[in-house]
Amino acid sequence: MQLSELFTPQARELAPPIWAAPPVAGAIPLISLAYGLADPLMLPGEELIEAAAQLTSNKIGEVLNYAPDARSLKMLIAERLRHEGVAAEPRQILVAYGSSQILGILPHVLINPGDTVLVEAPTFMGAVRMFARGGARLVGVPVDSAGLDVDALEATLRELRAAGVRPRFLYSIPTFQNPAGVTLSLARRQRIVQLAAEYGLLIVEDDAYVDLRFRGEPLPPMAALDTEGWVLRIGTFSKILAPGLRVGWAHGPKALIDRLFMFKPEGSSGPFVTHLVAEFSADGRLEAHIAVLRQHYAAKCERMANALRRELPEASFVMPEGGFFIWLRLPSGVNATELEPLAIQHGVEILPGSRCFSDGSGDDHIRLAFSETPAEQLDEAIRRLAGAIREVGSYLDS
Repeated sequence: MQLSELFTPQARELAPPIWAAPPVAGAIPLISLAYGLADPLMLPGEELIEAAAQLTSNKIGEVLNYAPDARSLKMLIAERLRHEGVAAEPRQILVAYGSSQILGILPHVLINPGDTVLVEAPTFMGAVRMFARGGARLVGVPVDSAGLDVDALEATLRELRAAGVRPRFLYSIPTFQNPAGVTLSLARRQRIVQLAAEYGLLIVEDDAYVDLRFRGEPLPPMAALDTEGWVLRIGTFSKILAPGLRVGWAHGPKALIDRLFMFKPEGSSGPFVTHLVAEFSADGRLEAHIAVLRQHYAAKCERMANALRRELPEASFVMPEGGFFIWLRLPSGVNATELEPLAIQHGVEILPGSRCFSDGSGDDHIRLAFSETPAEQLDEAIRRLAGAIREVGSYLDS
């Protein structure tokens, strides 16, 4: 008898998480461009220690005992949302262990096995895996340089309605999309909101990168354009403060927020960490930190882009206006899945585009993260990548 025989079918079928490639003895040290991690140099350790000391000195019973999430944090989130034009109230906000927890809870509230969920193509595969695990049938809608293709979305909705199918929701990353880096235009945002009202379509608007704008003018979130309650907006402090704090949030119709909370088994996300984020963020300190992050990541993005133009002029990309990623179209004939192990041999780690599509397509692209890698290593990383791509190209030409 085996212990594995006790696992449910779902547990047996789960794939292990994708993480860093294991080190190979004798190989050159890897430079990883595969994961959207924060730059350790930008984590405000001293300021967080100072804020923690203030809390444990002044509010020890409130922050170290059993207690609900800090109301001051919900008020802060609501204030930031109102600044974006969203009519937000603290009672419409759910705080969670990162935005990923909210994405993981969504299937419990909204998906029955076989239900249809619309996702961008490409998109954040962490979310897709959670939806698929909940039994969803995933339908991809293409993304171009202006974001989600709204004509394709409308055609998909029309076809599904004719077949008697109502999608449970549309999952969209409208600003500095992961992985494509593109931003949904204002006209498309407005039209998606109109389609949501017409088709009774819930929009799950994941805006993890919205604060990290390097250039261009901010656009209103779809939650600000929605007047009929069809948008659930999701955000996180992981990209603008520290991922290890694991603090994310959702804002939307109170009935949906209440039900999401019911499936959050631990209840509170922890009084200490939610008070800590609120304490750090008070008096404009968070906004000042975000301004520094924007400058820092903008410089790294520009450095990677310049290296790509220099080392790989035969490849192409849309220059992102913010976020953590460049979505690179490979030269004709180069396959990302085949390139990945060769790139590792050359000492650079990448994310094949096929991991960003629900149907496994996308092997003509790779996602490159400039966020964590030290700026002085980005030129070398792209030089190594170019060597791997040219080695593949030489094989194709022979």
